[in-house]
Amino acid sequence: MSTGRDSKTGEFAEKVVKVRRCATVVKGGRRFSFAGLVVVGNGRGKVGVGYAKANEVPPAVEKAIKDGMKNLIEVPVVAGTIPHRVEGLYETAKVVLVPASPGTGIIAGAAVRAVCESAGIHDVLTKAHGSTNPVNLVKAAIEGLKQLRTRDEVERLRGVTLS
Repeated sequence: MSTGRDSKTGEFAEKVVKVRRCATVVKGGRRFSFAGLVVVGNGRGKVGVGYAKANEVPPAVEKAIKDGMKNLIEVPVVAGTIPHRVEGLYETAKVVLVPASPGTGIIAGAAVRAVCESAGIHDVLTKAHGSTNPVNLVKAAIEGLKQLRTRDEVERLRGVTLS
């Protein structure tokens, strides 16, 4: 899954999750184009995902990085893990994210692992159901992370104080 290519853009690090090749048949043979899926994050609670297409791999990855920088979300990280259990759904992919005790690590497949590492989550248990398509898994993980709320946020939204 992961190509292992990591680089830095300012404070953000990119992880190339998947590069896809597409072929169209023309008179002279096959013409290839490429699509890149990249996860961008600062390791301190900001993460985004980008997907872009181009005729060569490097431009596809660069365009995906730009797309990822446009789609950054804020993720609440509490003591290296997530505040509560959450399920993310995207198309037919479902990703369940469960908080874990310190020292557990990131128990996840390559696509969801890239999202968690980029967000700065160090201890989490995950399970993917349905589609194994990396694009759908990454987007499902992002959808799950969007639903996270800290205890303080919930208290403020409900107008109560929990003991």
